[in-house]
Amino acid sequence: MIQLNEQGLMNGKKEWEEAGYKLPQYDHEAMVRATRENPYWIHFGAGNIFRAFQANVVESLLNDGTLDRGLIAVAGHEAVEKLNQPHDNFSILVTLKADGNIEKTVVGSVAESLTMDAGYEKDFVRLKEIFTEDSLQIASFTITEKGYSLVKADGTRLPEVEKDFQVGPEKPVSYMGKITSFLYARYLAGARPIAMVSMDNCSHNGTKLYRAVSAFAESWCQRGLTEPGFKEYIEDSQKVTFPWSMIDKITPRPDRMVEKNLEADHIEGLEPIVTARGTHIAPYVNAEECQYLVIEDAFPNRRPELEKGGLIFTARETVDKVETMKVCTCLNPLHTTLAVFGCVLGYDRISKEMQDATLRKLVEGVGYREGLPVVIDPVVLNPKEFIDTVLNVRIPNPFMPDTPQRIATDTSQKLAIRFGETIKAYVASDELDVKELKLIPLVFAGWLRYLMAVDDNGNAFELSPDPMLSTLCPIMTKCKLGVKNDVETILRPILEDKKIFGVNLYEVGMADMVCGYFREMTAGVGAVRKTLDRVVLSA
Repeated sequence: MIQLNEQGLMNGKKEWEEAGYKLPQYDHEAMVRATRENPYWIHFGAGNIFRAFQANVVESLLNDGTLDRGLIAVAGHEAVEKLNQPHDNFSILVTLKADGNIEKTVVGSVAESLTMDAGYEKDFVRLKEIFTEDSLQIASFTITEKGYSLVKADGTRLPEVEKDFQVGPEKPVSYMGKITSFLYARYLAGARPIAMVSMDNCSHNGTKLYRAVSAFAESWCQRGLTEPGFKEYIEDSQKVTFPWSMIDKITPRPDRMVEKNLEADHIEGLEPIVTARGTHIAPYVNAEECQYLVIEDAFPNRRPELEKGGLIFTARETVDKVETMKVCTCLNPLHTTLAVFGCVLGYDRISKEMQDATLRKLVEGVGYREGLPVVIDPVVLNPKEFIDTVLNVRIPNPFMPDTPQRIATDTSQKLAIRFGETIKAYVASDELDVKELKLIPLVFAGWLRYLMAVDDNGNAFELSPDPMLSTLCPIMTKCKLGVKNDVETILRPILEDKKIFGVNLYEVGMADMVCGYFREMTAGVGAVRKTLDRVVLSA
């Protein structure tokens, strides 16, 4: 048996290499020392996408000599204590390629791992110390969009945020309160510059981070809990920036098939764990080979040459265009389309859906025929080539364990941006007619059919989590399979809701088509398949 740690890699190098693993090609101990002495990049929320993407980019740049220092990772205590530290911060990246090949890489670019969880005072002190270092250039984040919120669903402040507002930066308990306290430590150390880079998969992510930090800084300054110049420091783009970014890489939860593959290589201690928050993590991460990270080039303390690792640095306006291209046309609408119909048709893998000729033609039509005519072209990435890769490499990858059930989560919150913006562009166009859209209304009808929680065989299934289920499901229970439902009356409150679709479907002339498709799909068992075949194959 071989071990994933410093000693195991040193003593078992031959066994690792014979098993086909790419190993670090640099002096790991020297890298760790150099990073601790002069940290330049700290990352918060060091989960699967971080280990598969950012950490691996740094790994490749360490291997080719572009970098001589690595990363500092901040994660929950379970990840730090059960995964990172027992393995000396090494992890395994398993890249699942569409051609069936598996590439296995030992990633050692994380030099130090820390936690901000309550009770870890020593780590908190160390984090403040890191933020006072002049060498620190980047603090980046993959903490999910919810991580930046300071309020509850009803708009009132979270209790821990309210407490931190009143107590100040010494011992904050909220996540964003701690981040702001680290920035205050940096301010006190000479107002040193830094880029605070959200890399979360949400639009205008840098602004979300800025608003959270700024709210703390303003509250503390007003209460006299910090020096008055702290708020000015946060607002000074020569000192602190909050760049926008667009990230795209699929990193599903650790897969049992991958674990068995690694176990066959006689590696010890690879069992996944489920954290208290329900996150699935393991000493390995499985991911697709495709990846994109486009970042606004605003780094007041300079930055390493990360473009040599494939990252794209550009203007904020271009980042916004890339985000719009991906979310509104080239990826997210296609994912949602497959998710909705995959659940109703009984699929358990997105990749299997791409073997379905009708579903493949459906997403090709949504992307190429209905989306591309109004796509936002960011230039740094070609929209058609992006869709080509999505449809021919990424989604069909049979080794990617991604499910329609996962992607169907929160669909009510996604339709407005993923399809509504395309509809608006058609409405605003002098050359295009919204009546030309035949497939987007089909997806809407499919989603409504999905909300009935009955598959195409007439069997009940569990809907994916969605904040609007409590509102939508009572409406959709009025619709019965195989019954002539008063579709227009039942669906009208939903179809008129601009918050869901981005537009009132009656006002743009699309409601009748959606209702018509829905009638077909509820005619009886097998009606969804019949409707799809009729509409898609004749399109």
